[in-house]
Amino acid sequence: MKIEIIKCHGSGNDFLLIDETKGNLEIHEIFRGKLAELLCNRKGALGADGVLYILKSDRAEARMRVFNSDGSEASMCGNGLRCAGRYVCEQLGITEALIETMKADLRVHKDEDILEGIPTYSVEISPVSFQLEDLPLVLNKKELIKDKIPELSEQLEFTALAVPNPHLAAMVDQVDLDSDLQWELSEKVNGKNPFFPDGVNVSFIRLLGKNRIFVRTYERGVGFTNACGTAMSAASLVTCLTAGNDFEKSIEVYNPGGMVRCVVHRSGGNYSIDLIGNATYLYKALVDVDISGGSVLLQEKKELKEQERYNKIQEIAERVIAEA
Repeated sequence: MKIEIIKCHGSGNDFLLIDETKGNLEIHEIFRGKLAELLCNRKGALGADGVLYILKSDRAEARMRVFNSDGSEASMCGNGLRCAGRYVCEQLGITEALIETMKADLRVHKDEDILEGIPTYSVEISPVSFQLEDLPLVLNKKELIKDKIPELSEQLEFTALAVPNPHLAAMVDQVDLDSDLQWELSEKVNGKNPFFPDGVNVSFIRLLGKNRIFVRTYERGVGFTNACGTAMSAASLVTCLTAGNDFEKSIEVYNPGGMVRCVVHRSGGNYSIDLIGNATYLYKALVDVDISGGSVLLQEKKELKEQERYNKIQEIAERVIAEA
């Protein structure tokens, strides 16, 4: 099976985008997970954190499905949605689109460049729920906001929320970030455990200043990534609720892959987040895949020049983090 692919990334969180809307490609449902495993293998011809399948939708401009590098399907991906949104908008010649995802239809629009010459898109992150049953998290309470789970850590205070991917977030200092604590915790809650039957994304958040944070995330089904869009959105909301950051104002979110901006909206007891950042194309490729045989043959590859501009964001991010 020959497949045209765009390698892209949002904040260094990289994906392989596959368009199934043109009628010349139809991937059987039972092969989607296995195909993602093959294509995302870092030792193979391509490598990525996940695959973005772009499909037709009956109620939106397009539908996005996200499969992680381990073959599991994610309900949403904020960084991936920016890349998918850019692709759909450019294909249709529009600047705003509605994208169908597993649990919600979400708005994407072209935004002011986060840095000159860098394609920038804003995506809606919702719905947001603090009900533990929506993650799910098995505890004898309905919500967990800045509270401890002693069996997981005696020192950390956690906030749990679904956006709609499940997230477990904690405010930490640099000592915690430099330790193995996050890795050990993430492995525990993504293996067999009594709290998270389906696993969970784990984020450590460090305050860098007013409305400025650093976030590092262990993604369920992937491991540590350069960035996780829903995690950065969730972290921004957590800091508005528990650490004095402002609702309705831009929050700079730095990560190992660069930076984004988030704006957290509150209406009564409901929340949504605007996630604003790059949607960068790295290259276009044509691959020949033998799923049953487990092989991927790279036939064509055209490098694009967009990463050169994005490197400037990484340089800025590294400087801000080092000086904080």
